[in-house]
Amino acid sequence: MTWRTKPHGKRSAPCGSRPRSDPQGALRLPWGLNFHEIADMELLEMRWPQVAALSKDTPVVFPIAALEQHGHHMPLFTDSLLCGEIIRRAKEKLADRVLFAPLQWLGNSHHHLDFAGTMSASPRVYLDLIADMAENFIFHGFRRIVFVNGHGGNTLPAQQSLFEVRQKVRERDDLLLLSSTYWSLGTDPRTKMPSLHQTQMGHACEYETSMMLRIASHLVGDYKNAAPVEFGKAFAPASRAWITKDRTVPGHIGYPHLATAEKGETLFQVFSADVVALLERVLAWDGKEWDA
Repeated sequence: MTWRTKPHGKRSAPCGSRPRSDPQGALRLPWGLNFHEIADMELLEMRWPQVAALSKDTPVVFPIAALEQHGHHMPLFTDSLLCGEIIRRAKEKLADRVLFAPLQWLGNSHHHLDFAGTMSASPRVYLDLIADMAENFIFHGFRRIVFVNGHGGNTLPAQQSLFEVRQKVRERDDLLLLSSTYWSLGTDPRTKMPSLHQTQMGHACEYETSMMLRIASHLVGDYKNAAPVEFGKAFAPASRAWITKDRTVPGHIGYPHLATAEKGETLFQVFSADVVALLERVLAWDGKEWDA
């Protein structure tokens, strides 16, 4: 979080925050920190009284990702690096209205364990871990919790964890508990860049390799000679249980050889805009409506 003090204290209080006034009307917290000094809300840099003073309608975002194999050409931390960049861009638009928790890099990645370096929380452990993250902030009084996910293996566990949390607080009617995956929020990136070959996110694929080329090209290996690995149909429309080595020998799925940094920038723009649009809906929620 960045701290800035303007010479004449003209900065307005962050939207969603609830400052207190002294008898002279100055916006000042009881422990002496002027609210005008708070430029954005990064949980890892805040003090507990600052968090306590926020409006409980402030959305709380938990980025969740992974540390797992990404083929021969991509780093293990790919999902976390890419999700982190999506969140960084979202913060540029929402930093004074949304509380951002640190990225949770340990994910549910057991399906990748046949590839060295992968780290994973067992499914039940992972469910309980991220459920606790949400429950902690419900206990602190916050009502709008959003998971922003950057790893496919987290999608179902994240949904299940919030489903279980909701059952525990079934007497409440003022909670908004949302699980989202940044590449599944609605916009087809091919509408912005028709040269994209893939129709969906893969693994260490055209999409992820392009995005990594955009932000950390020095971490990308020989992607141009990575042979395509088809997605397959996996008995669709049924859902087949699988582990990664069922689908790929090198570890990637998709068309990494088609990646470019230009495609990566477009993908970041599309996906981060979708995250911002979702969080704007969360901010606008009236506290009761089922569908906003």
